[in-house]
Amino acid sequence: MDELTRARRLTRLVLNSTLGAMWLVILLNSAATLGMGRTAWWQIGPALLMTVVFSWLYLRISDAVFERRYPRRDIVISGALAFGSCALAGADVIGWGFVPMAWLSVAVVGVSRRTMILLLSGGWLVVSALAAVWTLAGHTLFVPEGTPAWRGIFMAAFTYLLICLMTPLSNRMWVWIWLLADKAHAGKEAEARLAVTEERLRFARDLHDLVGHQLSALAVKSELAVRLADGDVEAAKAEMTEVRDLTRKALRELREAVRGYRELDLPAELLSVRSVLEAAGVRCELNLPYRDVPDDVAKVFAYVVREAATNVLKHSTAGFCVITLRFTGDDATLEVRNDGVARRRALDLGSGLNGLNERLSAVGGKLTALPNGDGEFVLKAVVPR
Repeated sequence: MDELTRARRLTRLVLNSTLGAMWLVILLNSAATLGMGRTAWWQIGPALLMTVVFSWLYLRISDAVFERRYPRRDIVISGALAFGSCALAGADVIGWGFVPMAWLSVAVVGVSRRTMILLLSGGWLVVSALAAVWTLAGHTLFVPEGTPAWRGIFMAAFTYLLICLMTPLSNRMWVWIWLLADKAHAGKEAEARLAVTEERLRFARDLHDLVGHQLSALAVKSELAVRLADGDVEAAKAEMTEVRDLTRKALRELREAVRGYRELDLPAELLSVRSVLEAAGVRCELNLPYRDVPDDVAKVFAYVVREAATNVLKHSTAGFCVITLRFTGDDATLEVRNDGVARRRALDLGSGLNGLNERLSAVGGKLTALPNGDGEFVLKAVVPR
């Protein structure tokens, strides 16, 4: 699971946790008020049905948030159900008054600041008025018996104000953070696509510059040889000889261009590997020398880094990966260490690592890939300088 999916699930969990808290509060309040005779089943029953429908609409609104939609009809209907159940079963702060607060927590997500202020202000005024009515009637658990009515009304209004300032704004902030992460992820993908496009254009430009001239000359001289073939055979042979030489030269330059294009670059490969690992949820740390790695070593280590990262992603459950590169006057060492040893087979290097072993052997180096006994898997490549 990538980080963006994780962030989305966490944000959805935060939004829907308000709904879970709401149900816990209203069920406990209903049991208490029914037991004390402050409410009746003809009040609680319809309110529960309204709240069930409200919960279904709440989840629909929560899903719409991640689709960047604002379902006005669902919000209006769910708001009417929330305030209706509160008015019917009691506007107790620690009871049915929490239903309108849950509604506000999603109704303000995805709207302008002005609309948010209007919704919060209006919702607070309505639920405070309902709380005042139920407080005067003496049917709330939030206000202890014997408390003056004005004090109970003030306590309820103040508590609702605090909830309006915390829960809806908290949900709004969580969604805003997720949207920023989503935009950043989309920006990275667009940047990667742009980089691929630019590389294709660069390669096409290089091919045109290197080979285009020879191909044009081949076309001209071939046409000339055809015209000379009937009248001047020797001149036609000379032109065809030049065509052969130009063909060999064009083929040589084409091979050089492709070879240079396919050559891996160690610094770029290290940055790419770190980006890919972190995108897959693997924390990656690079320990690099302050000096540039010699070219003869860098070309070999670039392949080692790529293969090691591939194995971390494919064959392990690693949570972190540390890549260390160091070299002295005698040799250079690349070490890739991760904590994903559980799913690896200690002595089976696999075809990819066997290929690396052959590549390192060709330059006098050696490769080891084994657990280190501390629950970590270590791949080490050593190349003499």
